[in-house]
Amino acid sequence: MKTRLSVLVLAAVLCVPAVAAEEQTWVGTISDSDCGAKHKPAAEHEAAMSDADCTQACVKAGAKYVLVSDGKVLEISNQDFVDLPQHAGQSVKLTGELSEGSIQVTKIETNKKS
Repeated sequence: MKTRLSVLVLAAVLCVPAVAAEEQTWVGTISDSDCGAKHKPAAEHEAAMSDADCTQACVKAGAKYVLVSDGKVLEISNQDFVDLPQHAGQSVKLTGELSEGSIQVTKIETNKKS
């Protein structure tokens, strides 16, 4: 009886797909949730701003950092990730785990375009 139960439990465990998310890498631009893929005209900020300055200003005003990749805006779950501010408005290679539509960032590198 115990052997049969052990075999059934083992079979059930082997049939269940892994729940843990795998690390993935995306190439895109660090932006903010207010502007997304296109930053607002300078009039919105009362002066001409770079994408980096616009992203920082929007985040300071309450927006969240996002990754814009292949025309999609992906939320970033760990907004306190240390490298986000220095890469604001930049093209990056971002590594992390996608879960429920939001990326848990583990690494950000400047994207060196070929």
